[in-house]
Amino acid sequence: MVIEIIKGDITRVEVDAIVNAANTSLMGGGGVDGAIHRAGGPAILEECRKIVARQGGCPTGSAVMTTAGRLPAQYVIHTVGPVWRGGKNGEPQLLAQCYRHSLQLAADNGCRSVAFPNISTGVYGYPKEAAAQIAVRSVLHFATTPTTIERVLFVCFDDENYRLLQQELQRQQGTQP
Repeated sequence: MVIEIIKGDITRVEVDAIVNAANTSLMGGGGVDGAIHRAGGPAILEECRKIVARQGGCPTGSAVMTTAGRLPAQYVIHTVGPVWRGGKNGEPQLLAQCYRHSLQLAADNGCRSVAFPNISTGVYGYPKEAAAQIAVRSVLHFATTPTTIERVLFVCFDDENYRLLQQELQRQQGTQP
C-alpha cells in the first residue's frame, strides 16, 4: 500500500472513495463536511437522509458510505471523529476506529484508493500531533492485512497538519533522517 500526504482540497482528489469528517446527524456541517456536501451536490444528502431514517445517524467512531455525487470519487465514506475532551474519554480509540472502519468499508466495496482529511483536528479540537500519530499508525496497521486498497492519501488543508503527518509517517516507517 502506498501512503501519500498532499496539501489540497479533498473535493478535487481523484480516488475511489473520499472520507468525510462528518457529524453524527450526517446532515452536513462546517469545514470539510460542508465542503464535501456542497461540492458533491444533493445526492449525498439524500443518501445520508436514508441512512438516518434506517439507523438514526452515525455514532462516533463508526462509518457509513454514500455516493459521491458530483465529486471525482465514486463514494464518500462518512465517519464521525471524537470531540477532544482531554484524552481520557476514549478519544484515541474512537479516532483510530474512524480510520479502521473507513478503510474496512472501502475495502469491502472494492475500493483501491482512499483519501482522508484530518479527522477531528478542526472544530472538534483534537490535538493535531496526536491525531497525526493515530492516523498514520491506523493506516500502517491496516496495510498489514490483505486488502484491495493500494493507495491511501492524507489530504491536508493546512501546512501544520501536512508537516505533522509527513514527520509522523517518516517516524513510523523508520525513514527519518
